[in-house]
Amino acid sequence: MDNFQTVLRFFMNQKTTIGYSFMALLTIGGERVFSMVSFQCPCNRDQNFAYGLTFLLGPAMVLLVLGLFFSTRLWRLYTGCCLNPTKLCPRGNCFNCLRVFTSIFSGACVAPVMWLCVALLNGTFYECAVSGLDDSVVVDIFCKNKTMKCREELARVPCGRSRLSTDERMELLLMFRAQSQILGWCVVIISAVVGLAGTCCKNCRSKVSYLQLTFWKRYIEREKERFDNFANDYATKLAERNLKSFFENKDPEPFAFPNHRAWEEISALYTFSRSEQYYSTLQRYVERTDRDFSPEKKPVMDLEHGMEMA
Repeated sequence: MDNFQTVLRFFMNQKTTIGYSFMALLTIGGERVFSMVSFQCPCNRDQNFAYGLTFLLGPAMVLLVLGLFFSTRLWRLYTGCCLNPTKLCPRGNCFNCLRVFTSIFSGACVAPVMWLCVALLNGTFYECAVSGLDDSVVVDIFCKNKTMKCREELARVPCGRSRLSTDERMELLLMFRAQSQILGWCVVIISAVVGLAGTCCKNCRSKVSYLQLTFWKRYIEREKERFDNFANDYATKLAERNLKSFFENKDPEPFAFPNHRAWEEISALYTFSRSEQYYSTLQRYVERTDRDFSPEKKPVMDLEHGMEMA
């Protein structure tokens, strides 16, 4: 039993690394599926570039949008900001707001960067895209010291339908593949350097020590986990209470519930302050001496701004 708990604890501590590894495997698998099943280069000078670039950048944009869509921090910051714009920059700290948005965006960029790396290292999409370039300078680079037939047949090279000799075709394909892989490794190296530099800068400017920062991260994980459990439990109890009142045709029993102001305060993104050294907005709220203890008289939604349940 102890060995099982040790293994479980190890996987829990490494869940970020495991998550990124799983994301990388999904990206590689997705790229192979696109390359083998749906991708068919048109081998047309007018279409190759747009088609190849669409397959190279299109999935990356979709992954970026999905990364932002599933970002809890983004929705905590954005929800209600049209009615209360100060939520975007609490305490008037625009620099901190920009830092949070940068952090959210960089987190959402992980999957798109993985896709670009895998797609460029494979080279299929890049080959199709560059073979359709009509710029004379670029074509001169590809067809240097070659006949005019190379310029005419360049767009057909990725499909194997060109009238060039086998040696010339393979030479061009190897050139395309080399360029694509060089770009892929450049993206990998730049991403690694930027990630390391960002982490170093963030830790260097940290207002707490490494061990306290580690504890802080553990606390945030546990608080979120326990909040989900409590929310599920209280939602179940409230639903049972309402259903019981409805079916038994009697007044509902009293139900303690946080007021709307409390929900607003704990939903805000937390910013560290030396004068208020808490680990989250929830802790800051519950330890306040002047907080409003009055619960909601009825656990209902506020319809002041036209909000209603579907």
